[in-house]
Amino acid sequence: MTPPDWLARHDGAIRRAADGQTWLLFFDGAPHYKLTPAPAAGRFECRIAQSENDKRIDKGATYPNADEALRGGLEVLRTYLGW
Repeated sequence: MTPPDWLARHDGAIRRAADGQTWLLFFDGAPHYKLTPAPAAGRFECRIAQSENDKRIDKGATYPNADEALRGGLEVLRTYLGW
């Protein structure tokens, strides 16, 4: 996956985790956030959590498919970070 512009501007990177479903956002070479698209009531949600303490920051929004859930989750994270 190509990192969104806002992530690249902050020297971040996105990589798929070993489980094949979770995406990790890296800053300064360390994973700081986990994004996991998951089924939710016939749609998909993107579970967003801080890697250090597993604190969830997503708002429970749903999307039509896993790709849209990941894009939506990245936008939620961008807003959360104030970028």
